[in-house]
Amino acid sequence: MKVCTQVHVSGTVQGVFFRASAQQQAIEFGISGYARNLADGDVELIICGEQKNIDVMLKWLEHGPENAEVENIQSKQVPLQEFNHFSIG
Repeated sequence: MKVCTQVHVSGTVQGVFFRASAQQQAIEFGISGYARNLADGDVELIICGEQKNIDVMLKWLEHGPENAEVENIQSKQVPLQEFNHFSIG
């Protein structure tokens, strides 16, 4: 069953290829949705897919790419949305 989760990641997550790396991971895990920078320096994601793949993606988001320093991650399930792919905003 597909689910969607909204994720808010804070720390050093802009300027370190966080969104592009998240996109690569999402494609690998069969996840659709998006990642976008927020004005406060954080990154917001909507990730949609099978729960087991969402769980793996959430685990990856806890550390992100090599140069990222994730300080906090908050996630909550949101109503199912349909995305054709994973985009960067």
